[in-house]
Order: sequence, then structure tokens, then C-alpha cells
Amino acid sequence: MKGLKWRAYSPATSRIAELVGAQPVTVQAAELTQALATGVVEAYMSSGATGFDTKTYESIKNFYDTQAWLPKNAVVANAQAFDALDKATQDAALKAAADAETRGWKASEEKNSWYLDQLKQKGMTIVKPSPQLTADLKKVGDVMLQDWLKKAGPEGQAAVDAFRKM
Repeated sequence: MKGLKWRAYSPATSRIAELVGAQPVTVQAAELTQALATGVVEAYMSSGATGFDTKTYESIKNFYDTQAWLPKNAVVANAQAFDALDKATQDAALKAAADAETRGWKASEEKNSWYLDQLKQKGMTIVKPSPQLTADLKKVGDVMLQDWLKKAGPEGQAAVDAFRKM
């Protein structure tokens, strides 16, 4: 990826570009189709949804399915407000959340598959990442995690540790 003009739209995506040896170029999704068509960018990392919506298949022929960006949503609740609920309401909320999580992951998987099928129908080749690419992207993730932990401190480390126990 050395020297490729890589679409970046945030500090994180700029950092990914730098770590893979690409040149980050700031382009928002609304401008991506034009940027690809005119050579302003040559590559980017995103979801199949963005690839389909921006007609990436008109400019790029290979989609490496790293599953780095998948369609999903999240709901958060204030801990104090949740703790103030009676036990029956808490249990009902937790049950609804668990049911929604199951439905949500299923819908995300279905939608991701649909987008990849659409890209394939439009002429893109969907490629499973090689073990080398997967390992290299993991190294990028490891560097970015260490960068973040330096800023986040002990609370960030505790959050990562709790996540890894899940």
C-alpha cells in the first residue's frame, strides 16, 4: 500500500493510512465517488455499505473483506438511571437488550452479506484477506491501541481488559 492515495476521514483513518505506508487524503463519503473517479484517492478502508453507496465498483475492482467496518448500532444507558429502576424493570430492559443484540448481530451479518453480493454483481472481486494482510492489519491495530492507551491511561486499560474478558 506504500504510496497509495488513501481516503481518510478522521484522525484514526489517517493514522491507518500512515501505518500502512499510504498517503492520507481527507475525503468525506459524499465526495468519495468523485475522488475515486478523478484519482484523488486510489484506495480506502470502509464497509461494503459505503462501497456500494459510493459506487466504488466503478473505480476499484477488488474488495478485501477484512470486516473492519460492519453495519451496526448501539444503545447506551445512564448507569444511575438504570440503577434507579426497580428490579422487574431492570430485568425487562436487560431481556429486551439481549433480544435486540441477537437481532442486531443477525441483521448486521445479513446486511453486510447483501452489500458484498451487490458489489460482486457490479463486477467487484471479493477477496478474503491473506494471512499476511490479516497479520499486518493486526499490527496496525496493536499500534493504534497502544497510542490510545497512552492517552487513556489506567481507565482505558481497565476498559480494554474488561473487553478482553468478554
